[in-house]
Amino acid sequence: MKKEVDARNQACPKPVIMTKKALDEIAEGVITTIVDNEVAKENVSKLAKSLNLEYIVDKGVSNEYYIHISKGDSTEKTEEVNACVPNTFKDMAIVFSKDRLGDGSEELGDILIKGYIYTLTESIPFPSTLLFLNGGVKLTVEGSPVLDDLKKLQSEGVEILSCGTCLDFFKLKDKLAVGEITNMYTIVEKMKNATNTITL
Repeated sequence: MKKEVDARNQACPKPVIMTKKALDEIAEGVITTIVDNEVAKENVSKLAKSLNLEYIVDKGVSNEYYIHISKGDSTEKTEEVNACVPNTFKDMAIVFSKDRLGDGSEELGDILIKGYIYTLTESIPFPSTLLFLNGGVKLTVEGSPVLDDLKKLQSEGVEILSCGTCLDFFKLKDKLAVGEITNMYTIVEKMKNATNTITL
């Protein structure tokens, strides 16, 4: 089977996620992913390498790259063995202390937080809990650019908790659009009892 994935004009990490989805849909064959920048080409190539799949990169016109990834029976058998062990959730709490990711550029931070939360929706196992503190609560209220992705995570069973004191401080309590309001005691317990806690 041959399948083409047009990932041109797609921001990171979408080319990788689109390619992974296409690979998951076939037992064997060739997936050709088309990207239009060097970073996307490298990321898709790294995906193929991490899955132990053979791949060839062809340079097209206008900075386009064609990554041909071959998938065979042996890879499918390995995936079937792994799939026998259900692993939908990981005992992990992720703490969002602001409404962007990283420091330096606010504009870049806004782009990165969108990419991060979108990637969470496409990555199994899901974290068990997402905690939103301080400016991070702005991600869970009406008008948030990541609201749809957070709702998707919630529908999959991910617990989403926003600090009530923080919502009050920013006068956003009545604007909460996903998850539940919580208190500092519960936040501390969730962080303390999780096998792994990541703070962003």
